[in-house]
Amino acid sequence: MAAHEEEIVVRLDSGTSAKNVLKVIWSELTSGIGIWGSMRPIFAVILALVPFLYLGQHFNREHRKAFDWSLLQFPLILTIIFAIGLWIWSIFDAWYIATEQSRSRHNRGSGAKKSGLLGRVMRRKSA
Repeated sequence: MAAHEEEIVVRLDSGTSAKNVLKVIWSELTSGIGIWGSMRPIFAVILALVPFLYLGQHFNREHRKAFDWSLLQFPLILTIIFAIGLWIWSIFDAWYIATEQSRSRHNRGSGAKKSGLLGRVMRRKSA
């Protein structure tokens, strides 16, 4: 298959200047909204990366949404704190119950003496 080449020719009016051409190129690069309009979403994301302050929403003038989200984060933080506390309590509770069950089974079986601090105290009194 033979390669087919085409030439594209752009003809400019005699009244077109280099300044107008650069203006059109700049408008195309910035989507017609200028440099600030092009950089605004990036700036909003950079502000939104600051945790817990919702600065991106404030920057976009959505103050109500930022305020609502700020209020929403307090119960979520408490939920996380309570979840961690509950997890730590479950570790302690599992250890405590297992220790109590082990102690009661040991003491119930074959008439063994009480173990631990209470067992030592009772043995001293009986001696």
